[in-house]
Amino acid sequence: MLIEERRQHVLALIQRDGRVLVSDLSEELGISRITVRKDLDYLEARGQVQRTHGGALTPQRGALLDPSLAEKEHHQFKEKQRIAQAAVKMIKEGQCVILDSGSTTTAIARELRAFSNLTVVTNAVNIAGELASTSLDVVLTGGMLRRNSFSLVGPLAEEVLREIHADILFLGVDGFDPAIGVTTPNVLESRVNRLMVQAAQKVVAVCDSTKFSSRSLALIVPPTSIDVVITDTEISEAEAEGLRNAGIELILV
Repeated sequence: MLIEERRQHVLALIQRDGRVLVSDLSEELGISRITVRKDLDYLEARGQVQRTHGGALTPQRGALLDPSLAEKEHHQFKEKQRIAQAAVKMIKEGQCVILDSGSTTTAIARELRAFSNLTVVTNAVNIAGELASTSLDVVLTGGMLRRNSFSLVGPLAEEVLREIHADILFLGVDGFDPAIGVTTPNVLESRVNRLMVQAAQKVVAVCDSTKFSSRSLALIVPPTSIDVVITDTEISEAEAEGLRNAGIELILV
């Protein structure tokens, strides 16, 4: 494989999976780790990747980056499936569950079809659609539609959530900095999410490992408001330790 072909292959992997690891690329391509690191450094210099310890990520485009739900669903797909399967193990029949909008929470909604007696509160139009044919009671907040995420935001959504008392919230996030907290690129979304946190007895953040140590525009809540984090095993040890030091239960899948 020519050098440029190899680098294009690396870019394709990052676009598909959201990240690459030096060790995996070295083994797959049959080249030294030093060569892999040089390739990643070259791609970073051109603004095509973001280098991290041990690999590289999709380049960050600032705190306002707000990909569509369709784009999110293809990113880290297998990790989100494992996160969803772990999440539903925390639910019991007869409970009230809040689902935030997002691709990971959509995966959780699909797993909820196995239940027969739940009340599901959501601000996501697509999640309500996923559960419409089940026996579950679905409460869809009102509000203004964000077409990018299929979520409902604004005063109507906030008013409904102020009246809700739920057993558990599954909160999808765009950024999670263990030192700052959970963030989202949309201010109206952050207000709705904050009320969800206030309404739930247990707050579970569900996010793949690429969301850590990144920040979006609007803070939802600080780390102290999160009870549990479910993420994949590629989270760095430093990030995992930061979560545990904040008193958060960490579940790796």
